[in-house]
Amino acid sequence: MTTLEPVPGTEEFDLGALLAERGAERYELHARYLNHQLPRMLHTIGFDKVYERAEGAYFWDADGADHLDMLAGFGVMGLGRHHPVVRKALHDVLDAGLADLTRFDCQPLPGLLAERLLTHSPHLDRVFFGNSGTEAVETALKFARYATGRPRVLYCEHAFHGLTTGSLSVNGEDGFRDGFAPLLPDTAVPLGDLDALEREVRKGDVAALVVEPIQGKGVYEAPPGYLRAAQELLHRHKALLIVDEVQTGLGRTGDFYAYQHEDGVEPDLVCVAKALSGGYVPVGATLAKDWIFKKVYSSMDRVLVHSASFGSNAQAMAAGLAVLSVMENERIVANARATGERLKSRLTALVDKYELLSDVRGRGLMIGIEFGRPSSLKLRGRWTMLQAARKGLFAQMVVVPLLRRHRILTQVSGDHLEVIKLIPPLIIGEREVDRFVAAFTEVMDDAHSGGGLMWDFGRTLVKQAVANR
Repeated sequence: MTTLEPVPGTEEFDLGALLAERGAERYELHARYLNHQLPRMLHTIGFDKVYERAEGAYFWDADGADHLDMLAGFGVMGLGRHHPVVRKALHDVLDAGLADLTRFDCQPLPGLLAERLLTHSPHLDRVFFGNSGTEAVETALKFARYATGRPRVLYCEHAFHGLTTGSLSVNGEDGFRDGFAPLLPDTAVPLGDLDALEREVRKGDVAALVVEPIQGKGVYEAPPGYLRAAQELLHRHKALLIVDEVQTGLGRTGDFYAYQHEDGVEPDLVCVAKALSGGYVPVGATLAKDWIFKKVYSSMDRVLVHSASFGSNAQAMAAGLAVLSVMENERIVANARATGERLKSRLTALVDKYELLSDVRGRGLMIGIEFGRPSSLKLRGRWTMLQAARKGLFAQMVVVPLLRRHRILTQVSGDHLEVIKLIPPLIIGEREVDRFVAAFTEVMDDAHSGGGLMWDFGRTLVKQAVANR
């Protein structure tokens, strides 16, 4: 291989040596050069840990203690961390020395991944590969508007479709949208409200509805029959159905795609990302019907009308192919369904036991645990104190001891929501279910005891919330 001569006196790059020398500065470096609020937030809630390595559904800290991952990198780590098949595929593709991203040829891996991905949604025909979930949504929005010749896109209240400007236009959380207007023409409709949807599409300017079969924020599921009825309504008015499967796709809900839980649903465009990466190389994909692609790419003059510099790169394609192979060979979807049912049923059995626990919902390994106003006077007073300071503090009170005491990483499902979302790696089994349920039961026992460390931490959160107003 031809390389330039190194500058005299310089040392060869050594990643291991760099990490050994500077790794301990991780929080300081982030505070100085990146988002300075992140280390501040992690320190406040006691999440400023140092993880040394990871494998499967576990992290290990500097003391060698294991931590159960019930977050999966916001769903990216569907196969857990460092799956050997995906690792080998990436070593193989690097060793192959492919002529990648020449821009003026057609490499085999993108076509092979598209072919394999489309076998799971046979009513769709073509794929555009980008680099992330928000890019997959951006592509779907552009294609839908161009294919229909209409400007407006509908989305559901509380939706999350990404944070780039187009995706932000269909984001249902005001906290993300504030200060970034003007956005694309858009209108929010309640999830499941077909009357509201019909009122909008009858105006004749709607290109599409974009919807998550199960919303990531709050884990709210589309009512039975809604997706099919929405599809029929949209098509009657010459509008399209975009299904965002960035988080729910690739087995997360116990079906390959969450929309497949409902018979007769055949979206015009489907967005995927996250787990397709294998946790290594960012990749997003927008699947669409043939006529949409042919409308967008209508001539050779329009061949690059929508493209991505790193889209279809060999490493991402190899990771995606390896992920799909593992999902089939290791029966990942079936495991997500069975393990999710076991976890959900055991958590649901606790609802009648704990007055602070109001609901357990979701499908597969996407589960929402919601907390609500207790009935007893003493607990109600403390609940009211938290709610007055900031809604969502009780859920944070649960997340923190799960990590600090039980070494289990979870997340609050959204700002101002009293919901914890469980989206663990799809490879977990009975051992992880037992560990989580035992830990969650202990935390709930403490919360209902009327004292203990949880409520002391709650007072700290209240002070922090008041100070940030």
